[in-house]
Amino acid sequence: MKFITRSSNISKLSEDAVVIGAFSGHKGTLSLSADAEQLHAQGVFANTLALGDFTGELGKHVILPGPKNKGRVVLVGLGVADKFDAKAYKKATQTALGALASTQTSDVVFTLHKLAVPGLDNAAKSRIAAVAAHEACYRFDLTKSKKEPSPKLTSIAFTAEGTAAKEVLNGAEQGNAVGEGISFAKTLGNLPPNICTPSYLAMEAKKLAKTYKLEVEVLDKKQCEALKMGSFLAVAQGSAQAPKFIVLKYNGAPKTQAPVVLVGKGITFDSGGISLKPGEAMDEMKYDMCGAASVLGTFRAIAQLKPKLNLIGIIPACENMPSGSAIKPGDIVTTLSGLTVEILNTDAEGRLILNDALTYSRRFKPAAVVDIATLTGACVIALGGVHSGLFSKSDALATELLQAGAAASDTAWRMPLDDEYQEGLKSNFADMPNIASRAAGSVTAACFLSRYTEGLEWAHLDIAGTAWKQGTAKGATGRPVGLLTQFLLNRADK
Repeated sequence: MKFITRSSNISKLSEDAVVIGAFSGHKGTLSLSADAEQLHAQGVFANTLALGDFTGELGKHVILPGPKNKGRVVLVGLGVADKFDAKAYKKATQTALGALASTQTSDVVFTLHKLAVPGLDNAAKSRIAAVAAHEACYRFDLTKSKKEPSPKLTSIAFTAEGTAAKEVLNGAEQGNAVGEGISFAKTLGNLPPNICTPSYLAMEAKKLAKTYKLEVEVLDKKQCEALKMGSFLAVAQGSAQAPKFIVLKYNGAPKTQAPVVLVGKGITFDSGGISLKPGEAMDEMKYDMCGAASVLGTFRAIAQLKPKLNLIGIIPACENMPSGSAIKPGDIVTTLSGLTVEILNTDAEGRLILNDALTYSRRFKPAAVVDIATLTGACVIALGGVHSGLFSKSDALATELLQAGAAASDTAWRMPLDDEYQEGLKSNFADMPNIASRAAGSVTAACFLSRYTEGLEWAHLDIAGTAWKQGTAKGATGRPVGLLTQFLLNRADK
């Protein structure tokens, strides 16, 4: 996607389309934006406004012929002016660009970024628009015999001049990288589990490293055995697919600077193991590697933007399958940390692979560690698909992540991690069980992980509710690539 700036004079339209907005007023009246007034003066909206069909309701739009019937004009509703905030701006932007993606439009003039939005500067508004453009153009048809027509949209021109133009382009550059990272994560998530195996994830990590000159290391089963990753390997032992322990490195700062470590859960298919899941919607368990996908998507964005920080990505990748060699309820495994775990439920496998990855992260002496995992159905019940669950004992790190999520429109909600919740993690036969009672399941899962992060600046993101959508919109979302990238960019700016 190409992003440029151009003059604010849109009365003569040379591009295929222009996006403008209108606020809804009292008693059905409309309040046109300044850019919309330019076109209104040429009679572009005369008939539409006279009919009264377009009310300016947020998220509604009409596509009209441009001046002298050249090109298209997308008039998008902005809602009530005094309620126009960041969420409304994002929705209006997504509506307009989504509408254009279904037309033959290749280049568009965008003007909504000139509207005043509380809390958003020029860069933030163009960043949101750039991400929205990628989302509007995203299609997944790799596994279809008949390919869908690809959107023609390839260029967006923001009306901006002088200092504002530079700010807008900087934001669009960030949004372009984030948008590509999100699309990459979506595609990995949407691939079927017979294609996106642990070996496939390792291959994609290697390709990413080659393209962007990153460092990569992929540990195989024997190497993991030598390190005594008993917990990770226990989950993998029921599958015919070989486990892969992937380590990516981006070096954007001096070696003396402690890195940030991202740990992504990479269960490429989760049957539940011997504690077999119900058959209904089990196909969606291909999304159980979306934590891994978000780490790879974030690396792609960061590698393009080249911020001054060091970043490590760790992805324990395997399948969780039932077989004669699979782990059983009652088995006890020894983790990389030396702690033992009694497996009471083989479907609580995410924490079993993450604990070894979190322990492995210590060798990098990290400034911060964030793990990302589709960890618990309990988090879906608690937060739905709106916010990712955030757990951390560090107020400072939690605040960083919450602020980054708000800025990226990829929000998280902080959940409790009080010591009292640790009471459920007691075993008569091992140092701990891998599950507690049903109560506060997402919290006790985070408590389990916290036992492997003593002394680390650590946070856990449970994305079970936000990593994919169901129903007619079924598919991976690419979250939380936006949050993670913004978090890292904020760190690099300090």
